[in-house]
Amino acid sequence: MNQAETLKKIMLSQPPPTPQGEDLSGLVSADAPPRVICVTSGKGGVGKTNISVNLAYTLSQTGKKVLILDADLNLANVDILLGLTPRYNLHHVFTGEKNLADIIVRGPGDIMILPASSGIMELADLSESQKLYFLSEMEALGQKIDIMLIDTGAGINNNVIYFTLAAQERIIVLTPEPTSLTDSYALIKVLSSRHDIKKFRILINSAHSRQEALAVFRQLSLVADRFLDSLSLDFLGYIPFDDKLPKAVRAQRLLTELSPEAPASLMFMELAEQLCREEPEQQLDGNIKFFWKGLFNL
Repeated sequence: MNQAETLKKIMLSQPPPTPQGEDLSGLVSADAPPRVICVTSGKGGVGKTNISVNLAYTLSQTGKKVLILDADLNLANVDILLGLTPRYNLHHVFTGEKNLADIIVRGPGDIMILPASSGIMELADLSESQKLYFLSEMEALGQKIDIMLIDTGAGINNNVIYFTLAAQERIIVLTPEPTSLTDSYALIKVLSSRHDIKKFRILINSAHSRQEALAVFRQLSLVADRFLDSLSLDFLGYIPFDDKLPKAVRAQRLLTELSPEAPASLMFMELAEQLCREEPEQQLDGNIKFFWKGLFNL
């Protein structure tokens, strides 16, 4: 029995959890499933979480209802970057003390955040039962947002793979550093060869020019074309190096909020507008199918 069938059995045998916290009803219509985008990387320190939160904020400025899932479950960063001090986090959900609606906090631009915990080793590698429980919790929230961004940890551990497979679309973040390039290729290789994921969007961070970003993308594409079959790598764009970013991080503020005219902020807005113009992916790939309403139609 696969995960979807097991979850269906669980959900039919007991009523779904009723949100007890903030009322999130009516944010979008029930027949409009959320667009689920994973932001991940093969290497830590490439600015992945900064990209997630700034992209979430700029998407909110276009009128989208955005939810960020901090999927680095035992090394939370999203709340720290935003200067938030949530009382509850995903650890309280997995222990059964709270449900997802209880732990949601609001950030800049009215973005919603599902905060993770720090230093909770038992969440470093979710069990199958924990994954199923999390899916059942997400079912209660799935139709109430426009876009969900999953900010994963870095690398190729089980949690990263799980949440990356769970998304509709995958943005791989890398920088011009050689180690970032090789680690990104390693992540793509694992997802492609072991899990049959064939479509990736590539975002280059901290590039000094579009030419530099394209050069990094071409290097990755050349290696992938040579060693991996039937792969689709799409150059999503780049975020330029911006010396205002470290200042925003130290202030625990978003660059896009603090300095909206900064070069990186303008690129974030361009990226958000580009995503909003696109038709969301309809084809479900991977082997988890993390789509709440569609989960039971597999």
